[in-house]
Amino acid sequence: MQMQLDGQQYPYASRRRVVYGRRGMVCTSQPLASQAGLQILQQGGNAIDAAIATAICQTVVEPTNNGLGSDCFAIVWVKDKLYGINGSGYAPQNLTAEKVRASGHTDKMPFRGWQAVTVPGAPSAWAELHKRFGRLPFAQLFAPAIDYAENGYPVSPIVARFWQEGIEALAPYKDNPAVAPWFATFAPQGVAPRTGELVRLPDHAKTLRLLAESYCESYYRGELAEKIVDFSEKTGGCLTLADLADYRAEFVEPVHINYRGYDVWEMPPNGHGITALMALNILKGFDFNGRDSVATLHKQIEAMKLAFADGMQYIADPRYMSTKVEAMLSEEYAAKRRALIGEQALLPEAGKPFCGGTVYLCTADNEGNMVSFIQSNYKDFGSGVVLPGYGINFNDRGAGFSLDESSDDFLLPRKKPYHTIIPGFLTKDGEAVGPFGVMGAYMQPQGHVQVLMNTIDFLLNPQAALDAPRWQWIDGREVWLEDRFAPEVIEQLRKLGHEVRVMSDYTSFGRGEIIWRCPDGVLAGATEPRADGTVAAW
Repeated sequence: MQMQLDGQQYPYASRRRVVYGRRGMVCTSQPLASQAGLQILQQGGNAIDAAIATAICQTVVEPTNNGLGSDCFAIVWVKDKLYGINGSGYAPQNLTAEKVRASGHTDKMPFRGWQAVTVPGAPSAWAELHKRFGRLPFAQLFAPAIDYAENGYPVSPIVARFWQEGIEALAPYKDNPAVAPWFATFAPQGVAPRTGELVRLPDHAKTLRLLAESYCESYYRGELAEKIVDFSEKTGGCLTLADLADYRAEFVEPVHINYRGYDVWEMPPNGHGITALMALNILKGFDFNGRDSVATLHKQIEAMKLAFADGMQYIADPRYMSTKVEAMLSEEYAAKRRALIGEQALLPEAGKPFCGGTVYLCTADNEGNMVSFIQSNYKDFGSGVVLPGYGINFNDRGAGFSLDESSDDFLLPRKKPYHTIIPGFLTKDGEAVGPFGVMGAYMQPQGHVQVLMNTIDFLLNPQAALDAPRWQWIDGREVWLEDRFAPEVIEQLRKLGHEVRVMSDYTSFGRGEIIWRCPDGVLAGATEPRADGTVAAW
């Protein structure tokens, strides 16, 4: 009898250990992508080469959360200096709030279709990172991804689950001519692949070759750009050749605060990394007597709510922000916000956080280089718009714009939206500790705060810091807690006014990776138990 394996059923608790390496390390949410990055390191590439190759591979082996139409951000440590690259795109020149409202979306931006699409930034960021820091030939970084796209790869468990959820989410848009190619590309038989089933993405392979050969120029100023714009024009989109040709990912300065002797680094707006920094700024004024105590959880949740209330009000394309980042991260402002936290749950004004589709990865080599990298479609498979014959699945980052004209984040042509993906980095006394990240839309700043406090306040190793039970603030006084918290803690939080919902499904609580560099240069890596992640070490 042939053995039947169910890759979705795990009735018994498992445990992961910290993985150690000396010559290099790659941590991702998908095992094949980790191996792809390690392969590049073993071929003589550095951490930046490995990160780019891994990100490219992720578009193939984890297409549920990112793709060839994604955005990305990265923080790179090279020669004792941090660099940031903003690979997020802007709204098309011809996309206006009036057009969106006229299509029936009067209050909020749509998540599906062309109006949700901003110019994809990831391919440009891959090229710009490589031009500045790469070592191996650019085309060599595409080889693992092309191999998996052409010859097939077995789908991992969480990816299979998200694939099915993607089909269900996009089913109502199947008749949209811009979305119909998604089903031909990712569900040609009408169903999602099962766990362990081999999947081939030949259209992906064709596009990857064009990108490799042209240093990604084809995407913005070549054959691919022409195909994208032609499809956009035929199916109701706004993208023009100029929108693509004028775009380049840009290097920016990361921002930071000091938390108990460690410098915590995030990307500046239009990303919401400063939300995590604002929360940590508030929390560093408290003493904590235990990771899972009611007092700790209450203060963490309240600080996070206050930070989100500010972030969702003020974060936007930095060219349009009326509030300075320096003011939002000042000690004086943190003290004012800290004073608002009392014995009962607050009710700050903010939007509704939810978990999105993103991949986070981090890499390190034996020369001291380290990369914190995050790449995303946004919700599920993104907008659902796919370029037929090329496998480019476009983001829905336009959904991050506001249609309120009084908002700093109001939709305007060539403006970048509020962005949820945030890579993190930790240093101490000018030395790199390492990259970290927790993917999952509005869970990301919450995950950053919890993982860092697990590390710095409660002295957990990187795997334990990721394994620990998590909470997430949702809206108002509503908070979700994983069911691994003690019942008495949950009950006491309710007495403090928190509307607690206990969750047995942990997939919405973020998926993270960490690499810490030990004083002797040994690398210590950990990856998320809530995903398919693997640490590949050398």
